[in-house]
Amino acid sequence: MADYENLTDDALIRRLRGGDTRVMDYLMDKYKYLVRRKANTLFLLGGDTEDLIQEGMIGLFKAIRDYEEDAGSFYRFAELCVNRQIYSAIEAAARKKHGPLNSYISLSGGEDETEGTFLEDAAAANNQNPEQILIDRESVEDVLTRLREHLSPMEQIVLGYHLDGMNYHRIAEQMGKSEKSIDNALQRIRKKTQALLAKRN
Repeated sequence: MADYENLTDDALIRRLRGGDTRVMDYLMDKYKYLVRRKANTLFLLGGDTEDLIQEGMIGLFKAIRDYEEDAGSFYRFAELCVNRQIYSAIEAAARKKHGPLNSYISLSGGEDETEGTFLEDAAAANNQNPEQILIDRESVEDVLTRLREHLSPMEQIVLGYHLDGMNYHRIAEQMGKSEKSIDNALQRIRKKTQALLAKRN
C-alpha cells in the first residue's frame, strides 16, 4: 500500500470504486486518528470511549462508501459523517431511560475514580440534566478551545496526550513524571473545565 501515500483521497476513492478493495482498509487506518480524537472529547451516557470509537469507525466507513467528489474535501466529509454517527449514538444512549447511567468525558478523573463523574458533577453545578450538557454539540469544542487559554504549559501537554487516548500511566511515562503529578494535573484541568461550564450558564 506504499503507493497509496502519493495519491490524493479523491484518487484513492476512484481506485476503490474501480475495484481496489484494499483502499478501504488504507483509508480506515489513515483517518482512525480523527475518530479517536473526536471520541476522546465527548460525553457518553450508557457506554465508554471504545463504544464511541466503534461508532466513529462506522461513520468513517459510511463516509468512504458514500463520498462524491463534488461534496468538497474528503476530510471534511469524513469529519461530518463521523460526528453524525457519534452524536446519533450519544443521543440514542441518552434516550434509554432504563439503562445504566455511565456518564463519561475524556476530562474525567483517573481510571480508579469512584466518585461522581465529570458530567454528573457539571450537571449538578449548573442545574442542568446530563442530556442538556451532552447534546450541546458546540459546547464541547468551544470549552476545549477556551480551556487551553487557562492551562499551564504542563497542563496543556497533559490535556493533549489525554485527548489522544492516553491514560495517566502512559502520560507519566511519556513526560517522565510521576503518576501522581499527572493525576493532579488532570484534576486541575477538570476543575477549570467545570468553572468554564459554570460561566457559560
